[in-house]
Amino acid sequence: MGSLGIESSKPEVVTVDVVAAKGLIQTTHVYLDVRTVEEFEKGHVDTVKIINIPYMFNTPEGRVKNQEFRKELLSACKKEDHVIVGCQSGVRSLYATADLLAEGFKDVSNMGGGYVDWLKNEFPVKASLAKTKYEFPVKVEASLAKPSLDQL
Repeated sequence: MGSLGIESSKPEVVTVDVVAAKGLIQTTHVYLDVRTVEEFEKGHVDTVKIINIPYMFNTPEGRVKNQEFRKELLSACKKEDHVIVGCQSGVRSLYATADLLAEGFKDVSNMGGGYVDWLKNEFPVKASLAKTKYEFPVKVEASLAKPSLDQL
C-alpha cells in the first residue's frame, strides 16, 4: 500500500555548526549543555547564558535517559526562549532538541559536532566546579583552561 498523503506534524530539528552556534549564544540564545555533570565540569562552552541538564546518565548498565529532563528544563527555561542544545559530539543534543520541539519549544537548534568541534575551532572554554544535585566524584585536571581532545 502507498502513502495516505498524511504529512508528519513533528517539527524538524535544525542543526547549526559551531561557528553559527557561537554567534547565537553570544547574542540572544541560551546554551543548553546536555552532557553529564562530569563531562560539563571537565570543561564546557564559555558563555554567560549556559545551563547544564544531563539528557542521559552513565550507569553500570550503560547510559539511561534522565526521566526528569523535560521537567528540569521547564523549570530553567521558557518555551519562548531561544536555545542552542549541545553535547559532546552532537548525538545526545539531537535527541534532546527533538524532545524540546515535541514539548512545544519554538526556537531550539542542535549544535552539530558538539563540544568536540567547539574545541577543534579553539573557541573559549571553562571549567565549572559548582556543586549540583547530580554531583559525582570528579578528578579535576591541573589545567582546565583548554583541554585536549584526548581528555574528552
